[in-house]
This record gives sequence, structure tokens and C-alpha cells, in this order.
Amino acid sequence: MALLSSSEIQTKASQLSDWTVEGKELKRTFEFKDFLQAMDFVNKLVEPAEAAGHHPDLSISYNKVTVSLTSHDAGGLTDSDFEMAKTISAL
Repeated sequence: MALLSSSEIQTKASQLSDWTVEGKELKRTFEFKDFLQAMDFVNKLVEPAEAAGHHPDLSISYNKVTVSLTSHDAGGLTDSDFEMAKTISAL
């Protein structure tokens, strides 16, 4: 897994709606009607994350789920982070 350059990161980030780059992470906060819908969303992303072998960091606060993606083993953002962001956005 190769780290992306700053220009590659900006290009890929511009192709994603509602995701932001914060340091070495790609982040998005999803908001739902209530806690149950938030947890349903979290449960839906387990299978694709496991299948890809790419596990997001999650922060859950009642009806909000913040997803943070980074390739820890590579030390920053790689193509797999952006692919996982697309997959999560489609849920």
C-alpha cells in the first residue's frame, strides 16, 4: 500500500461528497433519526469493512456516527481509504 501524495489526496477527496481530510485521516459524520438507526448503520458497515480488511475508526454519539479512515500500517492515506469511503457512502 503506497501513501498518496498531497495532490492525489486532494483530487480523490474532491470526488467524495461530505468527506474531509483531517491530517492523515479521511472523516465523515453521518447523522440519523435516533440511536437505533445509527447502530443499524454501524452494523451494515461491518461486513464490507471485514471483507476489505480495512477497518474504520468509529465514534458514536447517540444519533451521530463519525467514521475515520486511515491506513495505519502505511502511516497515512492510501487508495484503500478512499475505496472504503465510497463503499461506506453507498450504504
